Amino acid sequence: MITWRPALLFGLGLSTVWIWPWPWLALLGVVVVVAGVCLLDLLLTADPGAIRLSRAGTTVLRLGETGEVQLVLGNPTGDAYRLDVRDAWTPSAGATPYSHRIELTAEATAVVTTAITPTRRGDRPAVRVTLRAYGPLGFAFRQVRHARADAMTPPWTVRVLPRFESRKHLPEKLAKLRTLDGATTIRGRGQGTEFDALREYVVGDDVRSIDWRATARRNDVVVRTWRPERSRRVVCVLDTGRTSAVRIGDEPRIEHAIEAALLLATVAQHAGDQVDLIAADERVRAQVTRSTGRTLLPRLVDALAPLHPATAETDFELVISEVLRTERKRSLIVLFTALEPGALGEGLLPVLPRLAARHTVLVAALHDPVIGELVGTAPADATAVYRRVAGLRAREDRDRVVRSLTRHGVRVLDAAADVFPSRVTDVYLELKATGKL
Repeated sequence: MITWRPALLFGLGLSTVWIWPWPWLALLGVVVVVAGVCLLDLLLTADPGAIRLSRAGTTVLRLGETGEVQLVLGNPTGDAYRLDVRDAWTPSAGATPYSHRIELTAEATAVVTTAITPTRRGDRPAVRVTLRAYGPLGFAFRQVRHARADAMTPPWTVRVLPRFESRKHLPEKLAKLRTLDGATTIRGRGQGTEFDALREYVVGDDVRSIDWRATARRNDVVVRTWRPERSRRVVCVLDTGRTSAVRIGDEPRIEHAIEAALLLATVAQHAGDQVDLIAADERVRAQVTRSTGRTLLPRLVDALAPLHPATAETDFELVISEVLRTERKRSLIVLFTALEPGALGEGLLPVLPRLAARHTVLVAALHDPVIGELVGTAPADATAVYRRVAGLRAREDRDRVVRSLTRHGVRVLDAAADVFPSRVTDVYLELKATGKL
């Protein structure tokens, strides 16, 4: 293949054809000279297929962060290369720059660096490395064909984890948890608490917490202290069906659910509870069980990273069956879904009594701001009237679903996107404080 230089040489030769007595013969001579130079340059170009490729660098990133992946080019031959290296990734990987110009001497090694700034969660793979070697004159080049380039390209995948922007609420929630545990206030007796220790009575203690037997043994007033029960079970169930693809603000509903699930799991981990995760639509997409301690958050973010909304309707029969199969003890089931009458009325409500009879259920849904905008539309014309009626109908359908869920003993949370993770965790802390987990 040739570059732009033969065209320039041909143009210069063509401009001198008119001075020759036989212009057509002179034109043929120009063509022969240009073709000969290109052929000679092509013959002197080394085969780029002999270069050995390998990779190093970032394998895990959080969404919004930037990492670097190094492509190492090794030249085992005695030839020198002038290379154009094109390191292609999936578009959502945000790879820059697209190509690199390097000079690779005989038996040498060169490293080119590609910056990765992903725009989506999940696995972002490298697609193909294309090598183009230029001749010493720059008139021709040799390029590795696609099939050979695919075989040469070293496999590399960067896993993009969720942002977890809701971690900004952690200090506030952990402070509430410490207060609940009694680390900053006097521990008191309450429903769902377990015995912690004995200590001397101080002014302000509840007299009902006095341990009279211990008082008699010590000849001093002793009270019992209590703490919220630990080792409770919290199950985050993410609906990844078609309703999770609806955009609330700038992001799909599933992104907000992931943020809320991560914050809830982190706080529950600090509270000493066990957190499980199930993500499903028409089939189970991800599942994390028996997670405690330091392994909890890494396992959760790794399982949540490749999740994306499906186009199928969620099979709530499958979801409920999976929860009942894996959770034998009474647990808090937090179902992240949409309060959509069609999906919940036909899918969830018929099977919900089985779940609510054995577990404490919280349905966490995002408030759709579009409904508020439709209801708040001033009826200035016919279009505005129809918009307002549509908003009122949607809100009534939503309220009807909430009432149906409440009749089954299910708690429903309907919150705006900006406070959704915080509100979900607040409900968990409230249930923990009142001993209803």
